[in-house]
Amino acid sequence: MAALSLAEAPVKLFEGTLPSFEDIKKLGRIVNASERNRIAFRAQIDKQKDALTVGLGLFLCGDYKAAAEQLEKGKDCAQKFLAMGTISRRLKAFDAAIEQFGKAGKAGADALTVSLEKAETWRCAQTADKAEKEMKACANFENVSAAYHYQRGRLFDAAGEYGKAVGQYEKAVGLDANHDEAIFQLAYACDLRGDENEAMMYYKRLASRVPPMVNALLNLAVMHEDRAEYDQAEACVRMVLASHPNHQKAAMYLGDIQSSRVMIYDEEREKRRDRHKKILEIPITDFELSVRSRNCLKKMNICTLGDLLRTSETELLAYKNFGETSLVEIKKILDSKNLRLGMALEEKNEDTPDDEVEQEANAELMQKGIEDLELTVRARRAMSRLGINTFYDLVSKTESELLGCKNFGVTSLNEIKDKLAKFGLTLRKID
Repeated sequence: MAALSLAEAPVKLFEGTLPSFEDIKKLGRIVNASERNRIAFRAQIDKQKDALTVGLGLFLCGDYKAAAEQLEKGKDCAQKFLAMGTISRRLKAFDAAIEQFGKAGKAGADALTVSLEKAETWRCAQTADKAEKEMKACANFENVSAAYHYQRGRLFDAAGEYGKAVGQYEKAVGLDANHDEAIFQLAYACDLRGDENEAMMYYKRLASRVPPMVNALLNLAVMHEDRAEYDQAEACVRMVLASHPNHQKAAMYLGDIQSSRVMIYDEEREKRRDRHKKILEIPITDFELSVRSRNCLKKMNICTLGDLLRTSETELLAYKNFGETSLVEIKKILDSKNLRLGMALEEKNEDTPDDEVEQEANAELMQKGIEDLELTVRARRAMSRLGINTFYDLVSKTESELLGCKNFGVTSLNEIKDKLAKFGLTLRKID
């Protein structure tokens, strides 16, 4: 669906009375709906002389430094301070943002808007107690304001209480069917939890908007591609490129989709993979081992044959109370099945052309933030203490390094391993 042109925008920044800040943000969606609109809007800004409106225009274009310089010169009003607060927050100057939002309140900005902006700022600053305090200040808007429930949902998300977060987003959408941010968070939550049909329904609602939400279109394209629905996936990406011809991620997705169309399905190779997977899932309890060996493997969280084949001799011998006798016993059992320790690690290094495609996908996966694993609060805190922010940071750690972190036990370790396994990843093994 085509985006509105700038001439069709119902909100005018440079004509007549200064719009409300909410209307200014709506104008921003239209300005950024296409590269053509952005170019036309910048041309309008260049003709203006009023520092306030120039600053607000630059703010909508994302030119925050120049916007702040102009806004400082402009006359004081609620719109100015709300924009300054938003700019400061996006630049991670959280105290300055709080100060600007306070000024907005004194300049006549709506009290609910000010409290919610402050709550969002404290959430971004990871100061949950202050965010909660701001939310309590506007608790009388519960079941009345969609914006209130959206912010409440974001706070639950930040605390790892995902079920409660979804409930708040649903309330927000119930109060305002056009609250796109809440709809996007609902879609994203459903997507993460494997409820693809529900996620696609929400993404399609956003894709049908005028203008359509770019991130929703791209996420929808990925879901269609995963289902081998290449025509629909390509249509989503081309819709983005029609308005944003230089959008790098959309161009990359288009290339991926077109490559997927011509990939050859190797039936025999898939059969081998299935057989290999079944072998790796055989539990260790199926083998006759001594009590000492069995106990050591259990303490090392080696539960399946796959775990054992992904473990080297060096790593086994490095474990406390695991000696040569146990090693010989395990190797003898594996030999009888034409298997050996570290076998899976060796096979992983024998790359085929298909594996190279898989590695390219993993390169993007490694850049994902650790929040995408949806860990419990205890595990997330351990990740923070260890300075682990991305998937790459995590898979670079061994089990021993994680277990060495204060308050990080076997339960958290198993949680981490299970979450990584869903992405086809494992912790680093000692070679």
